[in-house]
Amino acid sequence: MNVQHDAAVSRIASEVRALFAQRQPFRVFHGSTNSTRPGHGAQTVDISALGNVLSIDQTTRTAVVEPNVPMDQLVQATLARGLVPPVVMEFPGITAGGGFAGSAGESSSFRHGYFDEAVRSVEVVLATGDVVCASADENADLFRGARGSAGTLGIVTKLELALVPARRFVRLVYRSYASVDDTIAAVKAATEDPANDYVDGILFSPDRGLVMVGRMTDDMPTNKNPQTFSRPRDPWFYLRAESRSRKHRKQQLQKQQPPKQNQKRQATEHQATEHQTTQHQTTEHQATEHQATEHQTTNDSDTEITDHIPLAEYLFRYDRGGFWAGAQGFRYFWFVPFCGPARWLLDDFMHARMLFRALQGGGPSMSFRGVVQDVALPYAAAADFVDYAAAELAVWPLWLCPLRAAAQPTFHPSCCPQPMLNIGVWGAASGDLATFVRQNRALEAKLTRLGGRKVLYAHTYYSEDEFWALYDRAWYDGLRAKYQATTLPSIYDKVHVDVAGLMARRGQGGRRSAAWVRQLADVWPVPGLAGIFRAIRSRDYKIHRRPLLAYWEERNANVQPTTPGPGKGTE
Repeated sequence: MNVQHDAAVSRIASEVRALFAQRQPFRVFHGSTNSTRPGHGAQTVDISALGNVLSIDQTTRTAVVEPNVPMDQLVQATLARGLVPPVVMEFPGITAGGGFAGSAGESSSFRHGYFDEAVRSVEVVLATGDVVCASADENADLFRGARGSAGTLGIVTKLELALVPARRFVRLVYRSYASVDDTIAAVKAATEDPANDYVDGILFSPDRGLVMVGRMTDDMPTNKNPQTFSRPRDPWFYLRAESRSRKHRKQQLQKQQPPKQNQKRQATEHQATEHQTTQHQTTEHQATEHQATEHQTTNDSDTEITDHIPLAEYLFRYDRGGFWAGAQGFRYFWFVPFCGPARWLLDDFMHARMLFRALQGGGPSMSFRGVVQDVALPYAAAADFVDYAAAELAVWPLWLCPLRAAAQPTFHPSCCPQPMLNIGVWGAASGDLATFVRQNRALEAKLTRLGGRKVLYAHTYYSEDEFWALYDRAWYDGLRAKYQATTLPSIYDKVHVDVAGLMARRGQGGRRSAAWVRQLADVWPVPGLAGIFRAIRSRDYKIHRRPLLAYWEERNANVQPTTPGPGKGTE
């Protein structure tokens, strides 16, 4: 029992009970969000105080946490005990409650599923104000329905998470491929190897892909140094990955070139002897090539491009630069060069927390400036979608993240119980609102035709009929009725972007025709500067100045990992 937690939940329950008695709709204020959806004005219930790790049990390998515990705080607490969540969202500010209510699939999700699949039980304040526990054994339908339903069935106030043994490093192997099809096939093949702990990929262009395969380990070669990504002087991970991709590709091309002949031909030799010698050399060269190919097939270790990354650094490797979305900031402020010294100087603004603060603080002009979508498709349809995104949106790079099959029905991006490939589409979009909306509507239509689904943290433009054609409305409405959740917004209301309202505010067809103050707020660089100002006011930059990500590096020598079971020690 935790007195402080119980008091906070009692206050929340009382507030919700009063709103239910008045039949007043409300939303939940968490304190922060990583959603890119526009905000909604409504009565709110503040649960921002629920941000504590309540307990960690090394014997049962479980953690009990409140919903607003961010990933970096959770990982710091669990690593101190030689444990780690099986799925950790790559942005350190994403919370445990957000991972449960959303669709958090990361590079370990091909093995462990979404983040919520590690959750054993939750405490929920229902829309009536009643406080209940939900698990596989108690209120099982609520427990299953609340996963991925964006907090629309109740307010989660506590979660019990399963943990797995941690290791000091992730040995990450970088492998380059020359086509979209080959890259996707390599991702799928890597997920079928039970020795792999982490798998993801990046498509830099139609003819250059990269697959990254990680395995946890306590060992590192004595001639190597750990590669880190959290300090201002460190490279952004995607830039490091791109350089490793080029290095591996160069090695591949060098292997394909025939060896130089060491003997000079003599002009005075007889033609027959010269022909015979040439034939002999050709045969020798073919045999040498065959041996090299055979050696490469059986043992790649001498040419592998690898990094040994401290575990926490790996888990949050995409934080600085927000994958590559941070590069858009340099394009927006075009007079700032995208170079190492500039990234070092502006490092406080380049972490995901600050990037989201700036995006949200810049208002609609910033929110609608870029395509930020995660979609998931069956492997067989993934290449078709990549071709579409390249032709219609011209967005590169693209992130590839393999996902384990999800049980149906669900709001996770899964159309059927089969493995899916998540594709992260993050890049610049049309500055014209009407064109922006059309691009997103076309993307949704293409995704539906290919049997794919969107991750619902992002902009969603489906009509209500289109949306419910993709998801099980009878199942969801049944849960809403049973648990009297009607004063909470429905999931469609929560994720849908009100295009008509946006158009009305900006004028017919998306043209800006508001008062001069609103017009000024849309003029470059005012939205960007406003976003930076609000990001600074949040003081989130101070979080990344603390040595949170260096914690494991400093303490790993003193931490005794939990004794693993059979195999590699990851459950």
